[in-house]
Amino acid sequence: MILVSSCLIGEPCRYNAKDNLNVKVVEFLKNKDYIQVCPEVLGGLETPRLPCEIKGNSVVNAQGENLTAAFNLGAEKCLGLAKDNHVSLCILKESSPSCGVNSIYDGTFSKCKIKGMGYTARLLKENGFSVISEKDLK
Repeated sequence: MILVSSCLIGEPCRYNAKDNLNVKVVEFLKNKDYIQVCPEVLGGLETPRLPCEIKGNSVVNAQGENLTAAFNLGAEKCLGLAKDNHVSLCILKESSPSCGVNSIYDGTFSKCKIKGMGYTARLLKENGFSVISEKDLK
């Protein structure tokens, strides 16, 4: 079973109510069992919503509101789904404060990226799951 970010397969769940449809991911998933997740929606955030970035040990939106609890909840729910479904691979959206695998935005809302992991990606990896981004998919 594969766990995949919903936005990568065309679900309009991004902060701006758009998707990140990735044809390579869709092709890879053909004839495979998968579950789609949006940690931010699972954590109780609405679509659309203000953009969020990790700042220090917190996740804040563009108005400075601390949404760390929602991001933690979404990450925990994704971990539960991964465990319950015996997931062997997680394909997550790069740069997201939830799903970023190799990079995230730097917390200044200036479109600058830094090396780092989103809340869900980190929790899945810490619990032994294989986690890649759509950019790592060969």
